[in-house]
Amino acid sequence: MDKLPAVGLLTPLDLNTVEAVPESHVWPHLDESSQKFESDKTVSIPVVDFNDDNVLELIGKACEEWGMFQLINHGIPKTLTAETEEVARCLFGLPQSQKMKTLNVPGTANGYCMARLTKHHDKMMWHEGFTVIGSPVDDFKKLWPSDYQPFCDKVEEYQLKMKALADKLISLIFKYLGISDEEMVKKLSYIDPATGKPHLALRLNSFPPCPEPSKVMGLAAHTDTSLFTMLHQARREGLQILNEKEGWLPLAPRRDALIINIGDFLQIISNGRFHSVPHRVMIRETEKTTMSMAYFFHPPGHLYVAPYCKPLSETLQTPIYKGVNVKEYFIIKAKASGKGIAALTI
Repeated sequence: MDKLPAVGLLTPLDLNTVEAVPESHVWPHLDESSQKFESDKTVSIPVVDFNDDNVLELIGKACEEWGMFQLINHGIPKTLTAETEEVARCLFGLPQSQKMKTLNVPGTANGYCMARLTKHHDKMMWHEGFTVIGSPVDDFKKLWPSDYQPFCDKVEEYQLKMKALADKLISLIFKYLGISDEEMVKKLSYIDPATGKPHLALRLNSFPPCPEPSKVMGLAAHTDTSLFTMLHQARREGLQILNEKEGWLPLAPRRDALIINIGDFLQIISNGRFHSVPHRVMIRETEKTTMSMAYFFHPPGHLYVAPYCKPLSETLQTPIYKGVNVKEYFIIKAKASGKGIAALTI
């Protein structure tokens, strides 16, 4: 079967109104990996206390061994997280016709969207999303013409707090990898000189209740095209990671933690010391909506990313990946049906 057209050319289905799963969203046997690797086990990934005196080593070891960890005492106020989550809930609760006014179309990054993974698959996912890069004011004016400012204020405040946390995390991660302050400054240049836009994105995700959850996929298996991603899950169910030995394992995240997962660009920069872990979202609910908020920390599009190799025991590390321009990597990964790292392996 041919792949679906480009995501921006598709009209999202109002999943909150369907009484039966349409054929476009039915995943026969889900996918080969899910049939091969299903497991009832629940895994608890490492928990890192941001106030721990050994936080540098704890983060580094978690990135090396898991490519993912839970961060507690991270400094994001619970009230702000709850209020931003409520903004997302109000947004996704709007009539479909209202949300469609902010539809993410080709050439745009912000707005109402379906999973971008859709273009790699024959079937659509049980998901609706909303992307915010910079201020959401233009889109929020379309959603709430007379009352948009309070919603903007909460989302912008949440982004500022997450950016401050991301700054601290990437500094620790680069320090663990032995990357100098000078090199770190280059990689932390958030603003693209060509566009003047930041490279930080907030993605609001909604997984509506499904009449037949065993037939659908929330988000298909993928790795994140980022340095790292910081994820808040409103509910615990659904997120799974792929373990090479045991297959797909459901996560059991703490409610007070942010999930931090390594993205493709840090796997490249670390020369494979850190791993960008495949993950997916399964639908378990027939009556309740599951939500999450993902904050993607990207390097600027003009940056050339390559393995950082330093002398180890007087032996120079050999790069295992080709270097690549950030914008070019997005194209490479799309052409490789989401398997960008494999395309760069030497």
